[in-house]
Amino acid sequence: MMVAARAMAATSLASFRKDSRLNPQEYAALSAREIAAGVNAGSLCPIEIAKAALSRLDEVDPQLNAFVYVANDVIQQARKVAEKIASGIPAGPLAGVPVAVKDLISTKDMPTTFGSPLYRDYRPSVDDIAVERLRAAGAVLIGKTNCSEFGYGGFGHNPLFPTTRHPLDPRLTPGGSSAGSAVAVATGICPLALGSDGGGSIRLPASFTGLVGIKASMGRVPLWPGCRDPELPGASSWESIEHIGPLARDTYDAALLLSVIAGPDARDRYSIPCADLDWCAAAEATAPSGLRVAFCADWAGVPVDPEVREVTRAAARSLCARISAEFHEPAAPVIPLEIFRSVVAADTDYLGLRRSAADGMHLSRAVSRMLRQIPTPEQYHLARFGRMQAVLAMTDLMQEFDLLLTPSVACLPFPVDLDSPGSIDGIAIADDAWTPALFPMNLTGQPAASVPAGQSSKGLPIGLQIVGRHLADALVISVAGLVRVNSVERVRVVS
Repeated sequence: MMVAARAMAATSLASFRKDSRLNPQEYAALSAREIAAGVNAGSLCPIEIAKAALSRLDEVDPQLNAFVYVANDVIQQARKVAEKIASGIPAGPLAGVPVAVKDLISTKDMPTTFGSPLYRDYRPSVDDIAVERLRAAGAVLIGKTNCSEFGYGGFGHNPLFPTTRHPLDPRLTPGGSSAGSAVAVATGICPLALGSDGGGSIRLPASFTGLVGIKASMGRVPLWPGCRDPELPGASSWESIEHIGPLARDTYDAALLLSVIAGPDARDRYSIPCADLDWCAAAEATAPSGLRVAFCADWAGVPVDPEVREVTRAAARSLCARISAEFHEPAAPVIPLEIFRSVVAADTDYLGLRRSAADGMHLSRAVSRMLRQIPTPEQYHLARFGRMQAVLAMTDLMQEFDLLLTPSVACLPFPVDLDSPGSIDGIAIADDAWTPALFPMNLTGQPAASVPAGQSSKGLPIGLQIVGRHLADALVISVAGLVRVNSVERVRVVS
């Protein structure tokens, strides 16, 4: 159920409780749900919440590089929320909640660089649809978060900003491409962040940092301009596989954000109605019993770290036991990585990038590799017909099972200066082959969430992916809601 704004008698801003001030650590443990409820009820002051968020950012971000830009009007945004509350005007379901926005997502009053020198000084004239809706819901936008250049690569490297680092060990990557958004939430700078996911870029960093990350069914959350705007060379890539979604410390908070940003918009031809779905109610619903659940650890011939396999299999069994579900371990559908590579190639704006990139311009390794390629007719054919095959393979599996569970990522976090782990369990792998269970859900558009499954022997988070049939978002969220995240643990930072 969405948090309702409580009408209050008109008062001054001084009417907020004097004990509503929070130190950064107290603030960091609050959920978005608690903040919105407290602000709407007048028991939490949005200005003090905003100050605590900025203090937390100053405390932890210099060593982690989650943010590339901090909004200069954070306190003013919070003051407008406070004025609404004091005037008895509903402030919205995210009243006073600090939210971070990935730097691939357009913001009209903040830079949007896409992590690229091509857009170093770019300020969009319009907000992305999701950002529009966040503002209308009373959220306080803290700033823009670091990402891979144009989203290429499962890490946080780009030529403009220092690389984002893992909060539990700054020598490691937090995963990407929504690296900064994940770290902003994991360290308690904000309880919610927007990420984008064209091949796993929400679910991957959620797994590596111990968060909940959700990619709803394709079209549930509209997206524009971003990858849908042909006037944005380079950014106008990933068009047929991109999703926008939440990173949060618990499933209810993620559902609360989805309840705000989901729903059709005429500017996105993929967008679909959501009248069938109450996101927050789904997060609190009792998951149905008697489900048939498949656990598939091995995808596309990619090895899996033994600890990842052990932890996710145990988590999958435990989850099935809690809802009296049938646990099965069938073979995963055969979906070659080359299909995804071809779809990305077909979606990439090669001409726009080549026309815009000046000679000698420093681009990321991932984007430079893409520009050196010349897509072949065979790749375009595979992008279309191979994708059809992938959709059919997943459809066949999901006809037999209600849910699919997988390791979110095949490995543990690796050194931050690398593009990949290089090898898993002693077996060499390609730089783009360590997330084999994530990209298939972008090809099919199915709903998928990564939730914490447990930890490695060294205390690093391991994620479990929960996948539903097309449009079965409510079931995915209700099962994800069974996983309880200790938010205090998520805000630890190792210097």
